[in-house]
Amino acid sequence: MSVTDTTSGLSLKDILANSSIKTNTSADGLASATNSATGKKALGKDAFLQLLVTQLKNQNPLEPQDNGEFVAQLAQFSSLEGITTLNTTVSGLASNYNSSQALQASSLVGRSVIAPADKAVVDTSKSFTGTIAVPASVDPVKVKITDADGKVIRTIDLGSQKAGTSSFIWDGKNDAGEVAKAGTYNFGATATYDGKATSLVTYLPATVNSVTISQTGGELMLNLAGLGSIALSKVQTIGM
Repeated sequence: MSVTDTTSGLSLKDILANSSIKTNTSADGLASATNSATGKKALGKDAFLQLLVTQLKNQNPLEPQDNGEFVAQLAQFSSLEGITTLNTTVSGLASNYNSSQALQASSLVGRSVIAPADKAVVDTSKSFTGTIAVPASVDPVKVKITDADGKVIRTIDLGSQKAGTSSFIWDGKNDAGEVAKAGTYNFGATATYDGKATSLVTYLPATVNSVTISQTGGELMLNLAGLGSIALSKVQTIGM
């Protein structure tokens, strides 16, 4: 007695060809059919599983699909599921991070911070304190304070300083002993190092007027009163 194969013996390409999905006979025919079925979007887990089940239903029972191929496809499906879950988790973390940034930003507005800068808004009715980063023992260290017109208002001589940070205090008076007008002043610190005049970095206080939150996951930017913007990571101290 002979056995007649009454099955269609359709392969996955045949199934796709008989459906509304068009394919070609080239090596990338299956990829082209998948793009057609998904509107050229990434193949999702639901579409992947549907293709796998269709393949199982329509295989030739006399020439079934190789077990190794099915295991490989199931492994791909498992990987796809894991990537989808990972994307969801990362999206949730990003949302929580943005919320945390917004909360952090709201608490900084109106606070005083100390950051690297060469100018500051000064209320000359009271003392103004700044710091200088000294890379090595130097002599002497001087701080020149100039107004908006570039005129030197006051020169503060700190003498010899060791490596580290050195503080200076300006009482708001000019070299003539008169109280200067309140406003924005430039601070330039210099020192003699290896026989050469070297500029030093000054850290000055400023008030946070507003905060800019990056929509792309970038760093929080502080908008300082009269001084422009600075990254939060550059802030040395946050005060009241």
